[in-house]
Amino acid sequence: QVQLVESGGGLVQAGGSLRLSCAASERTFSTYVMGWFRQAPGLEREFVAAINWSGDSTYYADSVKGRFAISRDNAENTVYLQMNNLKPEDTAVYYCARRRLFTITTIHIKQYYVGWGQGTQVNVSS
Repeated sequence: QVQLVESGGGLVQAGGSLRLSCAASERTFSTYVMGWFRQAPGLEREFVAAINWSGDSTYYADSVKGRFAISRDNAENTVYLQMNNLKPEDTAVYYCARRRLFTITTIHIKQYYVGWGQGTQVNVSS
């Protein structure tokens, strides 16, 4: 079973940037749709971005569109989340997870994802 490990979180000032990584343990990584979610204290885990298996289709939550970019390197079994112009409301634990199909109507629904990593903390100070 594919194991996912997130990294790259940290503390950054508003307007700054971070790049998160999610490394997968198996070569079957390239057959999965990958998603990033985040969870702030006291709130539900929410969708951030997703990318299809080849990397040529992406989808973003409105709250991050134009600021975040998801990408993947199947040779390295890794998916990335480049986060620019960060805001204090982006503070959360960020998780990656996988699913089989890139279905736009359900791409944002966390119940369709499996194999969640342990998360990486992002703190954005004002």
